[in-house]
Amino acid sequence: MSKRDNIYASQGSKPGPFRFDDQVVAVFPDMINRSVPGYALIVPMIGQIARRYVQPGSVVHDLGSSLGAVSLAIQGGLSGRSDLGSTRIIATDNSPAMVNRFTELLATRARADHKAVPLQPVLGDIRDVDFSGASMVVLNFTLQFLALDERDTLLRRIADGLLPGGVLVLAEKICFEDEAVQRDQTNWHHDYKRMQGYSDMEIAGKRAALEEVLLTESEATHVARMEAAGFRRVTRWFQCFAFCAWLAEK
Repeated sequence: MSKRDNIYASQGSKPGPFRFDDQVVAVFPDMINRSVPGYALIVPMIGQIARRYVQPGSVVHDLGSSLGAVSLAIQGGLSGRSDLGSTRIIATDNSPAMVNRFTELLATRARADHKAVPLQPVLGDIRDVDFSGASMVVLNFTLQFLALDERDTLLRRIADGLLPGGVLVLAEKICFEDEAVQRDQTNWHHDYKRMQGYSDMEIAGKRAALEEVLLTESEATHVARMEAAGFRRVTRWFQCFAFCAWLAEK
């Protein structure tokens, strides 16, 4: 069971840069659900999307998989489909702490479903992944941690590797060009965090830690990037405050 996130309860408003280390891994499920409005809905919906779009004999990539919530939702979403053959799910993350913990969690699951689509956690850099033969790629609040000048290349490589009819699911925190809208969205998000039990000190501490690590962009920028990468249609299927998710079809 995940511990309660109190990492920033005693570090003040100027902690070091945010890292996916052992401390974060221990509280990650609690942290992400109390920090991202709608996260508990986004994850199972990705599993639902997978059921419709994953193709037989293909690869599904969960990039920046953390503790595997999305990978497991996809595996569950594909349950009962008898046409998938050698389809497999690869969950890639560059945090050893995350991958090790996810591997442990998989090993301790009460009862393995031998008919489930195979799921493999991998320690690696998402920029090095081979996307050939993929029918679905997921970036669930992951692209925002990549340098701005590397994002176009990654999405082009994903689009090039996807099978015809393949899809990208992208979820991101976005920013807004209108200052008043941005101010409102930030205030609403902080109100949400307070409702989840975070103190003002914790909110300020987390924001400071993420400031140079999580680089947000506008929805227009994300959509333009996906279209330029070669996706023929981009549909926003979720938004709660500044947190959005899109489906991009090849």
